[in-house]
Amino acid sequence: MNQIEEQFRKFGVVPVVALKDAKDALFLAEALIKGGLPCAEITFRTAAAEESIRKITENFPDMLVGAGTVLTKEQVEKAVRAGAKFIVSPGFDPEVVEDCQKKKVPVFPGCVTPSEVAQAVKRGLTVIKFFPSEQYGGIAAIKALAAPYSMVEFMPTGGINKKNLREYLSCEKILCCGGSWMVKEELIQNGEFDRISGMAKEAVEIVKSIRT
Repeated sequence: MNQIEEQFRKFGVVPVVALKDAKDALFLAEALIKGGLPCAEITFRTAAAEESIRKITENFPDMLVGAGTVLTKEQVEKAVRAGAKFIVSPGFDPEVVEDCQKKKVPVFPGCVTPSEVAQAVKRGLTVIKFFPSEQYGGIAAIKALAAPYSMVEFMPTGGINKKNLREYLSCEKILCCGGSWMVKEELIQNGEFDRISGMAKEAVEIVKSIRT
């Protein structure tokens, strides 16, 4: 297991963030750090992703920051250039995975079928994203996939929140969970960073209650 995966296991939760304006990036980073969760997946769903990653990695070099919703090799290049320490994609794209491996940056592609998991395993991956988790069967589906692919651990994202986080993390095949409930767009836009810190703390406490 590489260092990034070890950190994922330690954190238990990876905040999945869509920043519309890079000016909010440092406030968000400070809020997560204050909440005891110095980790973020900044998604390329917005044009501010690259600049946001750059700002956070330059100002908080010890924070674990990666890029999410990476769909193309061009986005991989932008993310890595900005300082992203890992890449997450919603689906399995061989070109994106192989480009990340060529650049030696950890990549976690989305897989929800045995065939997709097989392609990931074929390329040496042992941790994959499961997205959208709740819509594709949640924990039951993950356990079913893990049976034949016992070497794989999962990072479920999609529909995960404070109410079901404990149940997900109780499954031994889950490395960590991705979630956006503590970093919702309206909270960021309204400058409610204290609330973000508070919800990050709640997530950390849930993780600690299971993984101690």
